[in-house]
Amino acid sequence: MEIRPAEISEILKKQIAAFDTEANVAETGQVLSVGDGIARVFGLQNVMSGEMVEFPGAGLRGMALNLETDNVGVVIFGDDKQIREGDTVSRTGSIVEVPVGPGLLGRVVDGLGNPIDGKGPVMYAERRRVEVKAPGIIPRKSVHEPMQTGLKAIDALIPVGRGQRELIIG
Repeated sequence: MEIRPAEISEILKKQIAAFDTEANVAETGQVLSVGDGIARVFGLQNVMSGEMVEFPGAGLRGMALNLETDNVGVVIFGDDKQIREGDTVSRTGSIVEVPVGPGLLGRVVDGLGNPIDGKGPVMYAERRRVEVKAPGIIPRKSVHEPMQTGLKAIDALIPVGRGQRELIIG
């Protein structure tokens, strides 16, 4: 086998030209325990409350909720049986958001707004954060429009309406 310096030089030049000099720094942690849809994660020191985290080994996502001094409680969006102790968890740097708008009416979506009804992608107007402060009782509309479910037993026994009910206990 003959070694050609010109070919080696050409290969090295291509590799040097394609070399990515940008540092890829990611904060990762490890799963300490998992059960009942909650994973305890160690090592995510700068994670924000409500931040989306990823479990790359299981292909799942979760939301950081319980921030403690030595670990973080993460609510898992999916089957927690796919996650094992010692699995890697990485931050995304973004707070959990879901699609909102009229395009979601009549659609079946999962907890993150991804369609699971087989009707193609969801056409949504915007994305909003999941954890927001609820509006006060005064600006909310009261129940002002009946809503029919199409099931007579449900419509007769359980009135469903569009709006907000108030309960005042004195």
